[in-house]
Order: sequence, then structure tokens, then C-alpha cells
Amino acid sequence: MSDFIKQLIEGRISTGRYDVERDLTDEQVSELVRLAARAPSAYNLQNWKFIAVRSAAAKARLHAAAYGQQQVLQAPVTYIVCGTLAAHEGLARALEPAVAAGILAPEFAEGWVAAATDSHQGNPQLQRDEALRSASLAAMTLMLAAEGVGLATGPMSGFDAAAVSREFDLAANEVPVMLVTAGYPAPGNWPQKPRKPLPEVMAFA
Repeated sequence: MSDFIKQLIEGRISTGRYDVERDLTDEQVSELVRLAARAPSAYNLQNWKFIAVRSAAAKARLHAAAYGQQQVLQAPVTYIVCGTLAAHEGLARALEPAVAAGILAPEFAEGWVAAATDSHQGNPQLQRDEALRSASLAAMTLMLAAEGVGLATGPMSGFDAAAVSREFDLAANEVPVMLVTAGYPAPGNWPQKPRKPLPEVMAFA
């Protein structure tokens, strides 16, 4: 493993205080999503959506839905990371670029679509599980991408999902999984907290 990757992982913190004097450009905000969308997903479903909350009015709505947590107002952007239900319905289209690039043979892509449809159709629990997995992987990828360009992030699970869905016009098949604030850190954030010893969290089989 490269030293750079180790430093990103070992140095990353969950940031709650942001420098309100330093903004991000739309290009910076978009680039983090472009990189986040490189995360893996089953069958390459890419069953995620990102809403970049930037304006003062949108921040105020999200602040209320996030139980008044101040980092939503302080950070230049908060991403609403959503997972998509029934993503198998759009899988054929999602795989078209891979087929066009010669990465997947057409019959192989058709097999994926058939397998995903067989397992996901009529199975709301699996659809939700897959949406949560994919959105979480994308959120972590976004956080590491931000860390790599000198930004700080903070994942947040403390929000009213129904309020977020209502305030940001999410479709019925879009599940708000996580909020991720991003920006330049202000003084006063905690360092990374110690983790459990490896033997407590790992076993060989």
C-alpha cells in the first residue's frame, strides 16, 4: 500500500467545524461526485444520487431536517447521498457504455441484467440493502477523494429522512442514506479517535 493512501486513511477525521471564510467552487464540488461515482456497486448498478446543498436557502432547509446541526450551515457543501431502489430497471442503460467500450460483451451484459432482475424484482429488502451498500461505498469514496485534495468531511446519519425527501423532492425510489459535509476545517476539531485493537475486530478463517 502506498504511503499516500495510508496517510489519507490514518489522517482522516470526521469534521464538525468548518472555516466559513473559505468556499468551494462548483468544479470542486462536482469533481468529488465524479470520483465518488467510481465506487463499486453490484452488477455496476450505480444505484446512487448526490444532491450538493450549496445555497443559503437549501442549507436552511437541510439544517432543520438535520436537527439543527451547525456544520450543515458552516460547510460550503453538504452532499445528500441517496441510494436508488429498483435500480435493476435501469441496469441495461447503465451498462451500455461498458458494452460500447468493449469491456463487456453484449451477451454478458444481458446476463447481468437477467440475473439482477431475477434477484431484485419483487424483493424490496434486497433493493434497499443494495441501495444502502452502494450509497455508503460512494460516500466513503467521496470522503477519501476530499481528503486527497486537502478538504475535510463529516458523515452524518442524524437527520429526518422523511423531511429530507420532502424538502429536496426525492423520488419514491430514492433513499437518503447519509449526509456528508465537506470544506476546509476550522480549529477545534477532534483528532482521529483510537480504534479497537485488531484482534477484537478481525479473525482468520
